[in-house]
Amino acid sequence: MSQRTFKVWRGDANGGAFVDYQVDVQEGMVVLDAIHQIQRQHAPDLACRWNCKAAKCGSCSAEVNGKPRLMCKTRLDALPASEAISVSPMKTFPIIRDLVTDVSWNYTVNKQIPPFTPAPDATFLMQQCDVDRVQEFRKCIECFLCQDVCHVLREHNLQSQFFGPRFLVRAASLEMHPLDTLDRLKLLKDQGGVGLCNITKCCTEVCPEEIHITDNAIIPLKERVVDKYYDPLRIVLRVLTGAGGNSKGK
Repeated sequence: MSQRTFKVWRGDANGGAFVDYQVDVQEGMVVLDAIHQIQRQHAPDLACRWNCKAAKCGSCSAEVNGKPRLMCKTRLDALPASEAISVSPMKTFPIIRDLVTDVSWNYTVNKQIPPFTPAPDATFLMQQCDVDRVQEFRKCIECFLCQDVCHVLREHNLQSQFFGPRFLVRAASLEMHPLDTLDRLKLLKDQGGVGLCNITKCCTEVCPEEIHITDNAIIPLKERVVDKYYDPLRIVLRVLTGAGGNSKGK
């Protein structure tokens, strides 16, 4: 058994600072284990969200050494042994206390996206390739790490103009579903701000479920928006044919 120094952010919306704690570490420990030990031995009032400790609930999101991670999935032996380990709340969301942030904005965004809407006479028969295409998006555990790392939200604070990666993934799961009938492209172009994403792939890098957020969700949505609203040939064709432009493009 050895000891490691943890620098844990303590405070609330009015301010705070990092506090050092010495933690006895053993083989196989993850950051969440260390936080629990700090609660038991040093700071029983340390606020921290967690639930399953199996990387499936998304509750224990935080920033470890400055990188958005799930604390229950971040092994101590994967972090530099010669350095103190810093644990801080997600930067993008308002702080409630210590490591707990207010992520309610995400659920407000979610309500803006129209749900799955099949045709009244849908038979629910589809090709396996269509099932596979959207199945990846269903793996999201809503840890909101992708929202936390997204520079549009994190650095530019454009929450009023941009849904963020998590909800572009949800929109993609609906837009690419072979039985869905709604066209959400105007929503994604305007309120969703899909054009603000400059595809740095930082959201993909932090996703604990390894969803290819940028390549498989955001880029295809951007392409559909461009095809419908900015491609001059398609615009002329719609004018000439009188088509309404509901181009789901499954």
